[in-house]
Amino acid sequence: MLNGFLNTPILQGKTIGDVLTVQFLAAIAGNILAAVLILFAGFIIAGWINRRIVGLSQRHASLDATLFSFLGSILRYSVLTFTGLFVLNTFGIKTTSIVAVLGAAGLAIGLAVQGTLSNVAAGVMIILFRPFKLGDFVNVDGVSGTVKDITLNFIELATLENIQVIVPNAKVWGNTITNYATYDTRRIQWVFGVSYSTNLAHAEQVIRDTITSDPRAMTDPAFFIQVTNLNDSSVDFTVRCWTKTADAWAFQTDMTRKVKEAFDAAGIDIPFPTHTLIQNRA
Repeated sequence: MLNGFLNTPILQGKTIGDVLTVQFLAAIAGNILAAVLILFAGFIIAGWINRRIVGLSQRHASLDATLFSFLGSILRYSVLTFTGLFVLNTFGIKTTSIVAVLGAAGLAIGLAVQGTLSNVAAGVMIILFRPFKLGDFVNVDGVSGTVKDITLNFIELATLENIQVIVPNAKVWGNTITNYATYDTRRIQWVFGVSYSTNLAHAEQVIRDTITSDPRAMTDPAFFIQVTNLNDSSVDFTVRCWTKTADAWAFQTDMTRKVKEAFDAAGIDIPFPTHTLIQNRA
């Protein structure tokens, strides 16, 4: 029975016995050993490269950890892919056709998930060029909120109402980004209207004293106040004052109220729209 099995022809008139020679078995064992060594070396090299790339972001605070983690993963899988091709070559398998099939498969997959890939590409650009960072208050794609997380696919915002908003990175990078936290200072603007009967110099002094007396008001750049509009029922003052970005919102709302209270204390009228109804008694 064994002789019959060994005499079974399998390739070009050769039998199983002709193939299962000592030389053949030695060659197979050598190929297996070489494949194991290549795999071992490939995993070692891939892990080392990944750790080195990720370690760069950990040693330097200016480098973004998310980006370098992504780059490390790409290099790691690239090394493992080439390792697999070397293993196949060890057994005499032609890898040219395999590479072509993988390329075609990669193209097909890329077309199928092009939306996801566009988000990843945009995420790389966001992480690389840093238009904002964690904790910044921004307006992106019509949504305003504090940046809570930045990933390769999306960013997470928390609105003023503390509602979570997820914005795909393609929507972020392809739209205008307004970052309210980039600069340390910000110019605040108000418009205050007074009646036509008001002494404008007195009203200007009341506004100036009220706002500049607040410790959040900066003296450089200089405070600005001018009459800029004559409305139907009011004379409008445009007021601009610089403050620290962290104080901007509270400073603007506080001064709106304090100027109103200062006008009341000084007897300055703030006009408001009125309507006169005339009844026809005829």
